[in-house]
Amino acid sequence: MKIELIDVLPDPIPEKAGIESEVWMGTWVLDSGKRHLVSGVSGRGKSTLLQILSGIRTDFAGNLALNGKDSQNIPQEEWANIRAEKVSLLFQDLRLFPELTALENVHLIPVLSKNREDIQTMSKRLGINELMNKRCSLLSQGQRQRVALMRALSRPFEILLLDEPFSHLDEENALLAWEVVGEELELRNAGLILTALNEPEHMEVHKTWKL
Repeated sequence: MKIELIDVLPDPIPEKAGIESEVWMGTWVLDSGKRHLVSGVSGRGKSTLLQILSGIRTDFAGNLALNGKDSQNIPQEEWANIRAEKVSLLFQDLRLFPELTALENVHLIPVLSKNREDIQTMSKRLGINELMNKRCSLLSQGQRQRVALMRALSRPFEILLLDEPFSHLDEENALLAWEVVGEELELRNAGLILTALNEPEHMEVHKTWKL
């Protein structure tokens, strides 16, 4: 899957967006198999960017193309199928259901690309296996972040969009999570767009963009 941004600018313009942005009002291409980091302080539109790329937001100027097709010509029903099968988005606010268990939150996905054994193995790798039957309301923010990450990784995708996915993790757990993400990307030959306040150390990407 190939995503192209050409002269895109959200409406309204993010409060802290400036002319020095390497993303807004520029040309940007993401191919499957490539890892991109988009860094910038709060308010520059990192979450907005990912929601535009996933078709959730359409309030922007410029052109967004998926495999050469103008996003303005993609109906919402087709966008829903794209999000179900080709684009997986981890929201910054996680969007977990607090009264459901961690495992129930994962299994709410309409189409799972992982079986129960795969999910259990991933939960062990992320250090949350013993928490999977607990309600998400009882988990820490870092634990919930790993549950949301596991949910994003358990669905089909060709492009993975992660909105500050390690912001509440210590360095050790962040590196473990990054290792799991990397393995899934290689397994699927998928592309990645990762947002962060600053460029994370020890996390190699093909391209870094300043927002």
